[in-house]
Amino acid sequence: MPHYFSREEAEALLPVISPILRRIQEQRRRLREGEEHAHAIRLRIMRNGHNVNETMMEILRAQALYLRRLQESLAELSEFGCELKDPDMGLVDFLSLRDGREVYLCWHLGEERIKYWHPLDAGFQGRRPLDEE
Repeated sequence: MPHYFSREEAEALLPVISPILRRIQEQRRRLREGEEHAHAIRLRIMRNGHNVNETMMEILRAQALYLRRLQESLAELSEFGCELKDPDMGLVDFLSLRDGREVYLCWHLGEERIKYWHPLDAGFQGRRPLDEE
């Protein structure tokens, strides 16, 4: 049976999951930067044939480390039972019940508290205020 979060229960997790989400964003940023750096080096190799194997190996080692840290942070976040929907935005959904049907409580980094919900199939664009009936 799935765990359904109350608004209060989900909001109590926000201070705990916020640093995890920031770590996820940082690792993704570092991965993107590494990919861009590797691409630039590949272009240099194609243009002038310089041997840059050592630099590429350093980039690949760093990428492996960032990827491992990202996977660890994602696993840590999933232990709380919430669902990461958009890591760049820090968007998280919490399964909940509203009027007897399953919905998501919707929150992202930067919001002080959970103020929105949406049907399971609606996504972020279908967010509705919690206080609206």
